[in-house]
Amino acid sequence: MTPFVKLVTKILGIVLVVVGIAGFFVDGQLLMFEVDTTHNIVHIATGVLGLLASGTYSYSRLFLIIFGLVYAVVTVLGFAMNGDILGFFHVNMEDSYLHAAIAAVSLLVGFGSKKSV
Repeated sequence: MTPFVKLVTKILGIVLVVVGIAGFFVDGQLLMFEVDTTHNIVHIATGVLGLLASGTYSYSRLFLIIFGLVYAVVTVLGFAMNGDILGFFHVNMEDSYLHAAIAAVSLLVGFGSKKSV
């Protein structure tokens, strides 16, 4: 599972950076997902962190666990607060379902892997 943990982290990092950059070139919606400047910056920042973490197994695992926990909280807030994430940015229902899936995969891979190799 060692290469898989690093691969998932790298792919997640790349996707987040690309989505964050792409969000600046659309008017509030990227495909079916709501985006704004704050949302884009968060995507780019977490994507860069993911890319940096993907260099080693232990950092990749730690990133996936922390990232998954944060996205789980964002998911709950998105559903519970009607899309308002603590006043920082807004998400729509599609975002919340996507955040739930990303959290689940991140936590499954992170917690499902060995603590050390």
